[in-house]
Amino acid sequence: MEAEVTTKRTLAEVDAEIAAAKEALKNVHGSETEVYARIVGYYRAVRNWNKGKREEFNHRKMFNLADSTEYAVSEADSACECSKAERIARPEEKTETTDAVTASETGRYEFFARRTCPNCPPVKEYMENVHLTGRTVDVDTESGLAEAAKKGVFAAPTVIVYNENGTEIARGHNVDELTSIFEPVAAEA
Repeated sequence: MEAEVTTKRTLAEVDAEIAAAKEALKNVHGSETEVYARIVGYYRAVRNWNKGKREEFNHRKMFNLADSTEYAVSEADSACECSKAERIARPEEKTETTDAVTASETGRYEFFARRTCPNCPPVKEYMENVHLTGRTVDVDTESGLAEAAKKGVFAAPTVIVYNENGTEIARGHNVDELTSIFEPVAAEA
């Protein structure tokens, strides 16, 4: 191992270096960067936003799904030639389905909802009239959000229907989708 050579500087030398650095920063030339971000459905320069929206923008956090450590990659996904972000976006190759639940499939459901969700109350009311046992998961809580992420739920409301073996058989996000899942069951009965 080499011995590290340290040189001691005086306070005056450090102050002189700081002054030189400040002087160099005064001569930096460049142009102002224009930042565009989405606000109320369209993109607009952040400098033109009102004070409240600019403050909201300052509190936003950038999230990169591909760099997230919360999403584990299975062995099947590691054999896939697609990117990690693409694998995460389609967990367990599940796609939303409108296949009807057959009368022989008795199972359960999980309803992922938020307290501030305007579309959740009609779905909740619909699910109360379905003859399946189920539970509501509040995604406003940390544990509920983690469970939603683990199951690939990216929007509220989402209802996941499972068969008696615990296998996911359908997903729905609104009353129309849920009706197409459950109504054929009522017609068969």
